[in-house]
Amino acid sequence: MQSIAKTDREIAAWLRLTMAPGLKPAALRTLLANFGLPDAVLGQSFESLARVTDEASARAILGAPGAAFAAQFDAVLAWRDVSGNTLLTLDDPAYPPMLLTTSDPPPLLYVKGHLAPLHARSVAVVGSRNATPQGAEDAHRFSRVFSDAGVAVVSGLALGIDAAAHRGALAGRAGTVAIVGTGADIVYPPAHHGLVREIASNGAILSEWPLGTPARPAHFPQRNRLIAGLVSGVLIVEAAMRSGSLITARLANEMGRDVFALPGSIHAPLSRGCHRMIKQGAKLIETPEDVLEELGVPPPQPGDASDSSAQLPLLAQHDAAAHALPPDARRLLDALGHAPATLEILAARTEMDPTALQGALLRLELSGQLTALHGGRYVRAGHSR
Repeated sequence: MQSIAKTDREIAAWLRLTMAPGLKPAALRTLLANFGLPDAVLGQSFESLARVTDEASARAILGAPGAAFAAQFDAVLAWRDVSGNTLLTLDDPAYPPMLLTTSDPPPLLYVKGHLAPLHARSVAVVGSRNATPQGAEDAHRFSRVFSDAGVAVVSGLALGIDAAAHRGALAGRAGTVAIVGTGADIVYPPAHHGLVREIASNGAILSEWPLGTPARPAHFPQRNRLIAGLVSGVLIVEAAMRSGSLITARLANEMGRDVFALPGSIHAPLSRGCHRMIKQGAKLIETPEDVLEELGVPPPQPGDASDSSAQLPLLAQHDAAAHALPPDARRLLDALGHAPATLEILAARTEMDPTALQGALLRLELSGQLTALHGGRYVRAGHSR
């Protein structure tokens, strides 16, 4: 799918409408539906515009462009001319078709990378920024399977689950789409410069915000609506009760998309949001194949470089290392189970004295069998659900 090249005049008209102060998105869509392209809208009389929308919208459209318009226009033209950058407008045949089914598709999209993932079957994988090692592992593994099955993975480029999902999808064949809450020329968080380069080379970065727009808290709920709108379903991997991921899930449900959630321990704070979604009707998911079956997509075959073959050596290494541990460390590992536990819980389960318990914890951490979490909790490393 290729975008239609636009003249500087056409870009200027689209930019004027999207930057017009006080012009609401709903009013803009009404104007485009009644008069056609932005050039035609800008050529209407005050009376015609006010009749279709209202006087405030008419004044916003016919007013002189703001002081920042000229600089933004020059920046957009320069950005567009960089290889791999595309400016998509609502009338472009390359505009993502799933977004066109939503109630408020952005009139302008800034895309860095490839357009094909925006037209592919896709699923969102989202969750906590403060992911546990197990949560990040699950996000990576599920996304790898989705990608190998030909399903692109969409997420929000945040730390934690989002980053793990992007990396897992990049290891597969369908790639990933990062929808950001900043301008397409801004990398946020800054630690993701390398990840952004990988995504732009093998997927797409998408933004509706003007170039140069910094990260602001209010932008991320709006970003979440695009994540929900672009996909066939949303998978929540880990989420606290007030997680932004639950906003994505709610929006997806309102749009008629499927909502999936991975369950976890009843004691884990980052499982509570997932459990809440399951209570409200989200589909409980245990394997990537569960999601693919719901979407009607065949799972990847052995020859598709699926995740299971890639993980077997890693799991075998963990099993071999566990058998080589001294008895105290093995007893502690067995007592840990598959959910995070505090020092007090482990002491009660193992009945080990504090010195022996601390020694066993250190031995397990050094051998890569255990990970220390915030809040004095411990979790197995590299286990499967």
